[in-house]
Amino acid sequence: MKSDRLLSILLLLQTRGRVPAHELADRLEVSVRTIYRDVEALSASGVPVYAERGRHGGIELLAGFRTDVTGLTADESRALFILAAQGAHAALGLDAALGSALRKVMAALPAPYRPAAEVTSRRILVDATRWKSGPQQSVDLEVLQDAVFCDRRLGLRYRHSGEREPRTYTVDPYGLVAKAGVWYLVADRRGVPRLFRADRIHSARPLDEPVRRRPGVELADAWEVLRRQVEERQGGVEVTVRVRRERLDMFQRMMAAELTAPPDDDGESDWVTARLAFPVLRAVRQLLGFSDQVRLLGPPEARAELLAGARSVTALYRQADQEEV
Repeated sequence: MKSDRLLSILLLLQTRGRVPAHELADRLEVSVRTIYRDVEALSASGVPVYAERGRHGGIELLAGFRTDVTGLTADESRALFILAAQGAHAALGLDAALGSALRKVMAALPAPYRPAAEVTSRRILVDATRWKSGPQQSVDLEVLQDAVFCDRRLGLRYRHSGEREPRTYTVDPYGLVAKAGVWYLVADRRGVPRLFRADRIHSARPLDEPVRRRPGVELADAWEVLRRQVEERQGGVEVTVRVRRERLDMFQRMMAAELTAPPDDDGESDWVTARLAFPVLRAVRQLLGFSDQVRLLGPPEARAELLAGARSVTALYRQADQEEV
């Protein structure tokens, strides 16, 4: 609706100052010509807005002009009170600030929308933490926040998965991302985007050097590249298994990251065929945790690896029994 677009333009100009017309057009998904018509409409309604042409031109409000905008729709006001990932605010030290901000927003809402917003905050809860994720190591994000907001390079001592000793890196941070209850630092190392789990960072210190981010790249851009790399990473070993139907739901939850396609389920058979991909051959030993509820069909080298794992477990317990006798 045009009224919503006019309000959006006013809010963007009030927040950002001078904004190029093409940027407003991209943000609002309209043509530049439409933006200029909207600016004329705002001006005609008494808003002191003007356009300045040229290389460094743009659209902006007259200096000092402010307006109290309370034109939120009912859905917008409700959306503000659905608190996603509440633990994220606590990790950033913003719990108190969030509560204060929401009280101010509530006071500024049009009176007819306040009851709906209040009920929404009590009736809808978003918990981004995975089921049975286990105890989480406490993470101190203060130093990482300082480096991100002060635009400084960052010196890290970081322990990779499967390694005992941390390595030392100098990185250029874009920002912090909370994904399924886990915090990540998104940063460039030597101009290449990298992902660092915050709970594996042994130490971090801002350096006396300005950050060297790639031109035009924002946090969301770098995160999208890294997210795709993780999700599209091909497993080194593809295997086929059969799963007992009564354990299929649990199997799909626990092996979701390794499944390459939905299981071949005809809805009737006692066993369901599924295909998985593992990064290395030894990783197929994860299937031992399903005991006789999962049968590995192939390839032969995967079956041999699984059998070797089973023999290793058997030998371990036999040795333990002998030591106890």
